[in-house]
Amino acid sequence: MNLFKTILRPRLKPNGVFHSHLKKVLGFTPKDWSIYAEAFTHRSMNLRNEAGMSVNYERLEFLGDAMLGTIISAFLYRHYTDAKEGDLTNLRAKIVSRENLNTVGTQMKLLDLVESTHPKDSFGIDINGNLLEALVGAIFLERGYESCKKFVLKKIVDKHVNLETLDARILSYKSTLIEWAQKNKVRLKFYTQKDEGLDPNINYATIIKIDDRQLVKARGISKKKSEEKAAKRAYYKLKL
Repeated sequence: MNLFKTILRPRLKPNGVFHSHLKKVLGFTPKDWSIYAEAFTHRSMNLRNEAGMSVNYERLEFLGDAMLGTIISAFLYRHYTDAKEGDLTNLRAKIVSRENLNTVGTQMKLLDLVESTHPKDSFGIDINGNLLEALVGAIFLERGYESCKKFVLKKIVDKHVNLETLDARILSYKSTLIEWAQKNKVRLKFYTQKDEGLDPNINYATIIKIDDRQLVKARGISKKKSEEKAAKRAYYKLKL
């Protein structure tokens, strides 16, 4: 299946939705649209290039993840001149966290640009961050490092990162809860098991107990999300 015929040609219409939406997101007009078509092609399209390689956003997602880490690291190094290595690592993790990237990708409405055989409402929330990473990778390949850095700092950091409150933001409620329990010598236990309910989007249930007393319960699509959701509820119930 030819990428240009099936995906690129309809997206290059000057007044088309893909064309206008992407230009608005980028803040510039691409010279090579094919790389951006790839950045918003889901694997379900089963597209392959002339060499027989799969064409979808996943490889660009990998590249964008690396570029985000590099650009944000350099930015923090210059902005927080007195911060130690561990502090810089934590700050970077907060900016490039899945939650934050999902929020940015959602606000940019990147899912509207995706070409897929699946209904868009069937995707989990993480696809928004995945597409943002793929977009960053595409910008790097098409425009180079400086343009990629400009996009990341202007469209992500300036618009979606509050540097004044960044250090106080909680990256992991579970880790914060565990640290609190250790500090206060409280017996804290996470009990997570498979959830066999009717909802296919809920696969795990977590109960948090303190000193053998149930504090909260939560359910989630994965073990990690279930535990983090329960930890967040516990955090606010304990008014930490």
